[in-house]
Amino acid sequence: MTTSLAEVAASGATLRAFLHGLPGVDRVGADQRAATLGTRSIKTTAKAKAIDLAISMVDLTTLEGADTAGKVRAMCTKAVRPGGDAPRVAAVCVYPDLVAVAAEALRGSGVKVASVATAFPSGRSSLEVKVSDTALAVAAGADEIDMVIDRGAFLSGDYLKVFEEIVAVKAACGAAHLKVILETGELATYDNVRRASWLAMLAGADFIKTSTGKVSPAATLPVTLIMLEAVRDFRDATGRQVGVKPAGGIRTTKDAIKNLVLVNETAGDDWLTPEWFRLGASSLVNDLLMQRQKLATGRYAGPDYFTLD
Repeated sequence: MTTSLAEVAASGATLRAFLHGLPGVDRVGADQRAATLGTRSIKTTAKAKAIDLAISMVDLTTLEGADTAGKVRAMCTKAVRPGGDAPRVAAVCVYPDLVAVAAEALRGSGVKVASVATAFPSGRSSLEVKVSDTALAVAAGADEIDMVIDRGAFLSGDYLKVFEEIVAVKAACGAAHLKVILETGELATYDNVRRASWLAMLAGADFIKTSTGKVSPAATLPVTLIMLEAVRDFRDATGRQVGVKPAGGIRTTKDAIKNLVLVNETAGDDWLTPEWFRLGASSLVNDLLMQRQKLATGRYAGPDYFTLD
């Protein structure tokens, strides 16, 4: 990291000056570029590869109050063997109290265990609770932690508080990777999305993530575009690569492929792997499997051919 970037969080004033000194986002231009890339046509052979790549990037997610150990075990089974010879997904994402269940079910499979922590989805809790929540999830077997930033602090301009919370949670992660959820639907402007992206990366995020999936709008293409530009520019400036995870509202194969095109055209091939790009979803895999079967056999299977996520 360059000296200037290493020192930007020396105080609230220097951090604010840096974030507000980032280039502004051309909202019309971002919307138009995302819309244009979203119309790219993918041919049959490339589409088959894109579908398998998208499956391998999914964080299969269940984050409901009615979640049970049985539901998590069933989801883990699907994560390892989605259907036929389809590749396994990247991770299963659950609440912290179900991490041990997922870790046991996924042991030796290569599928990661991800857990939302830090008072998900609101982020409205003390730093002590957030750090404890994270440490307990890691101790139970989480490979990845998806934390939420304090949007109230961010929107009121208390960037240093947000920065310090991310640093503390990152420390509590130990060897686990940290995905920082910006909840872009609450950030109001594209400039704020860019600022929050840089803030999270400066604080040590391994991934930046759009949304909790509990707020609308969630993972829009323009927002994902802005975040991909941020990780690209951050690597150019620091040499450190950070991943991106759009989550919320990605339900169809068409949605997934639009995101892959966006990655390829904005950040480049280096991000087209599950190590650096994820799709947070609960129902996407079934549509990918249906489209995969259509390409292989020429026929669609009914929705009831696949297990519910």
